[in-house]
Amino acid sequence: MSAEATVEGLARELSSYLDTTRINQVRRAYYYAEQAHEGQMRKSGDRYITHPLAVAHILADLRLDHQSLMAAMLHDVIEDTGIPKDALAEQFGDDVAELVDGVSKLTQIEFRSRAEAQAENFQKMTLAMARDIRVILVKLADRLHNMRTLGPMPYEKRQRIATETLDIYAPIANRLGMHSICTELEDLGFTSLYPMRSKYISKAVDKLRGSHREIIEDIRGKLQEKLEERGLPGRILGREKHLNSIYNKMKFKQKSFHEIMDVYAFRIITDTEDDCYRILGAVHSLYKPLPGRFKDYIAMPKANGYQSIHTTLFGMHVNIEIQIRTEEMEHIANNGIAAHWMYKNESSSVTSANQARVDRWVKGLMEMRERADDSMEFIEHVKVDLFPDEIYVFTPKGRIMELPSGATPVDFAYAIHTDIGNATVACRINRNLGSLSQPLQSGQTVEIITAPGARPNPAWLSFVVTGKARSSIRHVLKSQKRAESLELGRTLLKKSLKGFGAKLSEISDAQKQAVVNHNQVNSFDDLISDIGLGNRMAYLVARQLASGSEVAEAIEAPRDIEGGNHSPVTIRGTEGLLVRFASCCKPIPGDPVVGVMDSGKGMVIHSDTCSRLPEDDEGRARLTHLKWAKDITDEFSVELRVELERQRGVIAEMANAVAMADGNIERINVEEQNARFGIVSLVVHVNGRRHLARVMRRIRNIRAITHISRVRH
Repeated sequence: MSAEATVEGLARELSSYLDTTRINQVRRAYYYAEQAHEGQMRKSGDRYITHPLAVAHILADLRLDHQSLMAAMLHDVIEDTGIPKDALAEQFGDDVAELVDGVSKLTQIEFRSRAEAQAENFQKMTLAMARDIRVILVKLADRLHNMRTLGPMPYEKRQRIATETLDIYAPIANRLGMHSICTELEDLGFTSLYPMRSKYISKAVDKLRGSHREIIEDIRGKLQEKLEERGLPGRILGREKHLNSIYNKMKFKQKSFHEIMDVYAFRIITDTEDDCYRILGAVHSLYKPLPGRFKDYIAMPKANGYQSIHTTLFGMHVNIEIQIRTEEMEHIANNGIAAHWMYKNESSSVTSANQARVDRWVKGLMEMRERADDSMEFIEHVKVDLFPDEIYVFTPKGRIMELPSGATPVDFAYAIHTDIGNATVACRINRNLGSLSQPLQSGQTVEIITAPGARPNPAWLSFVVTGKARSSIRHVLKSQKRAESLELGRTLLKKSLKGFGAKLSEISDAQKQAVVNHNQVNSFDDLISDIGLGNRMAYLVARQLASGSEVAEAIEAPRDIEGGNHSPVTIRGTEGLLVRFASCCKPIPGDPVVGVMDSGKGMVIHSDTCSRLPEDDEGRARLTHLKWAKDITDEFSVELRVELERQRGVIAEMANAVAMADGNIERINVEEQNARFGIVSLVVHVNGRRHLARVMRRIRNIRAITHISRVRH
């Protein structure tokens, strides 16, 4: 068959949904590509033009618009023949040239080269998808034809392309709701990677199907009879299990081949949504439904737009899985976002909702891309979003939110809006206060409680599951950490400069730049931030800055500059991410305290009598002397050791005494006891030394208490 005949074959297929003018434009693109690829051959020995034509056939099956088909014809022209994008724009218009350019850029992507490169490239792909989702549709069709004709490729290349298909392209097809392309890509990828396993499973499936043919026909007959009896329209199709999904169930769900295949699966396709629910009633009257196995994806569609009713029945001693859907839902289940073009002119509510979902997903990808510091972080967020197993929860106003399974109220808050996520302090689940870390269940109503000025908690990163929540939290924490490290670094640098008799405001920009260059950082702010993070010593940077000014020509610093008592740094105790209190000595406002810089993590505050502090002069010189701000109202925990005579109710009396002194008990622990005496460890929250003295006085006044002291490890 000549190429002429095949392009005419394509034209005939297109005539079912495109007008003549548009078909002619597709024809023109074909002839242009044929000329451009003249003399090029594929590994299989076919002329190169057979590939673009096959890709266009795949897109024609999806009933895609003429521009996508033209792009399919031309998708390798820029890369393989050196014809520039402008020339294509002149011939076929800007839209087609943009699509071809987008697909070419994706074709240059090699996802497996290195993790870093893979991530970089994934970002490029996201950008291309955000500009025009058709780019990825042409790319998926291109990849599908390449997978179908992978045979003649060398082994390494086959492995790389198959792995990339399973890792990246099949999940994207799934996310866009394109089930038929997704399953074919998965099966071709699986066969290519594991030829022996694929052959074994395929043989076993054929053998099993042969022996079960009678049962399948029997069930189908009974279902057909029931529908006719009730006058319900519906065609009944048997459903094939795919090799890759059988393999994954065996591997990850630890199921045997026979357990998976012992299910008889059917799909009933009918005319209207109403018929779907009637058919559901009919099949439930024929066989008993299994409890907990019913899912209504018509009322609550999946994130990729998939709709169907799923039910599992028990009949004829076997489980029967049934999916019920309309013709339109069937088309959307197989072709997902591509169905949008087919129904474009019919203003179908299903496809516009489907389109909105995809737009939302791509927009979410773009937001994450902007927030991620590097491409590796971005791909980590995206991989989560490519494999969703959805749950559906409601907002207080009844709006349905789709989230991946395992999602928590924090994920829900970020799904509504980034600002709501950032300001979250608590939540109500079904009107009761709930924990922010508990995984949500389908059907729950979730209400988020926010507070102005609230910030994300670093601990949230340990339980959130959506990429959006994770990237938003990291983004806020990074900018918060940056702001705090600048503030702390500037304070420490000013204090060190004071010891050299210099002021930060008096140091020239040229001198600052010289010090920046000397330390090999990008900016003066980065240098200050490094001091705040504990990665550099303020004293050394101060000496470099001062030595260039007239104030101090090569002064040798006095020993106690860094730890000098003359200008202690003021702390409030609520500095956030970069100022932490040592758990060994638990300092509280009023205690004499010093700061120790911890590389990359900021400052740890110790009591100045703490046994963990360095003993040598050099170590002591590096300590930063601190003083407490006057108006601290925050609470700090303190451990007390209480010796007492054992009496009934003494612990309750002690708790009462702490409450009377406005203290708060974090924990009470009985350390040791005999018949008459006991020692109790008590951790209380106080806001300073005076408050602690009041609490200890109240406890000491209890008659049974023989001794009380503050514990410092």
